[in-house]
Amino acid sequence: MSGKLAWKRVLLKLSGEALAGGEPLGIDSAIVGRIADEIAAAHAIGAEIGVVIGGGNLFRGAWLEKQGTDRVTGDHMGMMATVMNALAMREALGARGIEARVFTGLAMPTVADGFTQRDALAAFARDRVVLFAGGLGTPFLTTDTTAAMRASEMRCDAILKATNVDGVYTADPKKDPTATRFDRLTFDEAIRRDLKVLDTAAFALARDNGIPIIVFSAQEPGALIDVLKGEAVATVVAGRDSRGG
Repeated sequence: MSGKLAWKRVLLKLSGEALAGGEPLGIDSAIVGRIADEIAAAHAIGAEIGVVIGGGNLFRGAWLEKQGTDRVTGDHMGMMATVMNALAMREALGARGIEARVFTGLAMPTVADGFTQRDALAAFARDRVVLFAGGLGTPFLTTDTTAAMRASEMRCDAILKATNVDGVYTADPKKDPTATRFDRLTFDEAIRRDLKVLDTAAFALARDNGIPIIVFSAQEPGALIDVLKGEAVATVVAGRDSRGG
């Protein structure tokens, strides 16, 4: 069955806000369960899946910055929020019979394993879903950059960026009815246009390691399977400008 997949080993990037459902903060167990169902279904058809989840449903460093708190402290708190989300997803996957392992870039040995490329690759080899949390263990870097870095280290075929719309648009389609969707972009175009679906560092890292980014809507049931089979309505970001970028 894995032969039908357009992408076999992938890094799925989810926002923390997606786990909150319709609430401003928190973890909605029904939403976590739905996402776990999608990951379990993808795993069942042979996909090898790594996951990076943001922490914005639990904490945002910008809240502390407004009070004059140090950015480094805020980023460390955000990293801990991503670990909480990863643990919730691990438990949801386990309830569905899927073995998952959490690796964290921020040392938290009581609750998760410290990340090493060797151990994470071994987890993939043992047919585990691999959850990457705690960012890269350093401040000033986003979970987008974490996703691009882990995808590079894990030799992933693609990064799958789950959003609320079916790809990358010229503007926010929920605010601008004239916005049009891109079917395909080069990394250089995405950076030049300052498209906000991922940050510039993540685009550049994926570009330099030749890992395409597929931006898709996670709102429809079965969306992840459609992406893995190359059948989803989505935007593919890949390659360089012909002039070299």
